[in-house]
Amino acid sequence: MNLVILSPEKQIFSGPVKSVKVPGASGSFEMLENHAPIVSSLEAGEVRIIKEDGEKMTFRVEGGFVELLNNEVSLLVAGVQE
Repeated sequence: MNLVILSPEKQIFSGPVKSVKVPGASGSFEMLENHAPIVSSLEAGEVRIIKEDGEKMTFRVEGGFVELLNNEVSLLVAGVQE
């Protein structure tokens, strides 16, 4: 699946990933390929990405939104600490 992470300042990440774990408003959840469509607000917390090659990336966000539709994940985040 493809992931794009945007902050108001810049594009943080764009590319294929195996999974994305986000701090949803009702608790953390992980999205894998062929996940059901979802839109959720994000709380402050850690975003974890596992790239196609197995490399892990993590960073903290102060909040934002996530949308997943047809294996395309869009993360719009604020207060990013890499």
